[in-house]
Amino acid sequence: MVDQHTTDGRRTAGRDFDVDLDDVLEDDSDGDGLFDDLLSGEPIFENKEVLRPSYTPHELPHRTDQINDMATILVSALRGDTPSNILIYGKTGTGKTASAKFVSQELEKTSKKFDVPCEVEYINCEVTDTQYRVLAQLANTFIEQNKAFIDERVESLQDLADRAREDEWVLDNPDLDRDFETLEDVENEIESLLEEKSEMEDVPMTGWPTDRVYSTFFDAVDYVERVAVIMLDEIDKLVEKSGDDTLYNLSRMNSELQNSRVSIIGISNDLKFTDFLDPRVKSSLGEEEIVFPPYDANQLRDILQHRSDTSFKPDALSDDVIPLCAAFAAQEHGDARRALDLLRTAGELAERDQADLVTEEHVRRAQDKIELDRVVEVVRTLPTQSKLVLYAITLLEKNGVRNINTGEVFNIYKRLCDEIDADVLTQRRVTDLISELDMLGIVNAVVVSKGRYGRTKEINLSVPIDETEAVLETDSRLGDIENVAPFVQARFEN
Repeated sequence: MVDQHTTDGRRTAGRDFDVDLDDVLEDDSDGDGLFDDLLSGEPIFENKEVLRPSYTPHELPHRTDQINDMATILVSALRGDTPSNILIYGKTGTGKTASAKFVSQELEKTSKKFDVPCEVEYINCEVTDTQYRVLAQLANTFIEQNKAFIDERVESLQDLADRAREDEWVLDNPDLDRDFETLEDVENEIESLLEEKSEMEDVPMTGWPTDRVYSTFFDAVDYVERVAVIMLDEIDKLVEKSGDDTLYNLSRMNSELQNSRVSIIGISNDLKFTDFLDPRVKSSLGEEEIVFPPYDANQLRDILQHRSDTSFKPDALSDDVIPLCAAFAAQEHGDARRALDLLRTAGELAERDQADLVTEEHVRRAQDKIELDRVVEVVRTLPTQSKLVLYAITLLEKNGVRNINTGEVFNIYKRLCDEIDADVLTQRRVTDLISELDMLGIVNAVVVSKGRYGRTKEINLSVPIDETEAVLETDSRLGDIENVAPFVQARFEN
């Protein structure tokens, strides 16, 4: 295909047919396009992003005390001192990350105002969950900053060199904060900086020894004078996956740094994760501890009202929407993230209905949808053996069996394993898997007494059967199972 130019200068692809765009648009004017109906209604949202977890608001209701505590600790960074390390605890959706990011943004903003070198680096340890990855990400971030610093310095020195070539007395100016006696000194400094930049090698995501990665990070952070605040979100996931070596190295490196200072902010949902830390790490890391309590229904209502003023069009919510969202979320440990998801999903459902108002019905539908989405995600990510056990329970319920016992599940489970040529676990292990499904809220397993016949576990699904079966059958191995109903029926005849 060869590009051709039209007489008016437009570039077109050479084809064997000729189409006039105006004719196409004119021909299509009578029919409705795919999105025409969807766009015909008035939008309910003003700015939907305000309701997403990633959004950091300019104001955080009911978190003033915690924010002030963090600011009091971190203000020493603006004086060039090393702030104490901080551990932040609290359940999911209690505003830990949003508050820490808000304080960090204010810290960086103030540091620029007063020309104090202070930087905050955020790492989510649920994603970056090994010592190598954490150190590599930090090293590469500071290497990029150092390269930018060199580029700016070289540009300034080249300007000085150009002026010195025209007037050699420029270098004698007492107002200059750089002490260069000759033009050659300036040029040597430029050459030295460019050589340093060429030696700054980014850390690959795999392949280097860990001690080399740490050394590169150490050199990068200490290249210029700065206070670096490293925020480790979900810090317990890092300790769980890689131990406490990373925290030990980070919390102890200030004694060796020449130019910079490092402070750590750790954020965790697990109040007890420090119990597993080395005592030396625990003492240096937890110099300051801040606890975020769950929100109650009234506080959640204030948060939702504050966000809805920005996120929705005026008069887009009925009076009972925000109280209902707050009440649902307060039942689940005061999770503001859940409340915001609920409000956003209710708005999306109303928009799809092309409604002018978000109502209580939309909130209740949103609650069901979020719960179903959670179930779908949990079921989809189960290991294959757990999926087989759950599939056996689903098949039994579809065939009218209630209060299923472990033996019935095990019989169907074995036949499913034969169908897909999977290893058959022991009945004791299958019982453990049923208990795990019970903990996840997918099934309800209750131990009941049968008198002199002993005790048994009665099992029922806690989630919608059709949706659960559909998710299970998206697994490539379970999707190959055919004619399952007959052998389930055969099990009853036996």
